[in-house]
Amino acid sequence: MNGRADFREPNAEVPRPIPHIGADYIPTEEERRVFAECNDESFWFRSVPLAATSMLITQGLISKGILSSHPKYGSIPKLIFACIMGYFAGKLSYVKTCQEKFKNLENSPLGEALRSGQARRSSPSGHYSQKSKYDSNVSGHSSFVTSPAADDLEKEMLPHYEPIPFSASMNESTPTGITDHIAQVKVNKYGDTWDE
Repeated sequence: MNGRADFREPNAEVPRPIPHIGADYIPTEEERRVFAECNDESFWFRSVPLAATSMLITQGLISKGILSSHPKYGSIPKLIFACIMGYFAGKLSYVKTCQEKFKNLENSPLGEALRSGQARRSSPSGHYSQKSKYDSNVSGHSSFVTSPAADDLEKEMLPHYEPIPFSASMNESTPTGITDHIAQVKVNKYGDTWDE
């Protein structure tokens, strides 16, 4: 058994491989239509209202004296900043809705990747052969028994860090009191020594 156990449930679904969606991915015609639809709807129904609202609130705060206006440019810099923040907040608030539109597409590799990613995140414990890494037995002693699938997932998901040598982790200007100085010892012709 080699200290490993396979925790597969008898009726557990085996995950389908996620299609590779990278920078070189070319969206289908249907996906392009959904991208354009998401772009238009996020602009008109989220970004414009949030940008206008944030600008009105900012102007109200400036007129009440809660926010100060710029001595040379007045309230324009703060209004532009509020508009930009409202625009991006509107775009970000529409991401979940846009993802749902892609998940509803029938023959879409992008929709399939989103669906399979959601299935993996929302799966119950033990689904897809993933159990807790630390399994305790009845006697209370912990044993480190994991499934090969969990080990592969751990290697894939967690970054691997190499140890850093002590001297490389410290900046030379850091005051630590630790030095690499080796005392130079001088010896005269009579065999007497002293430090420099």
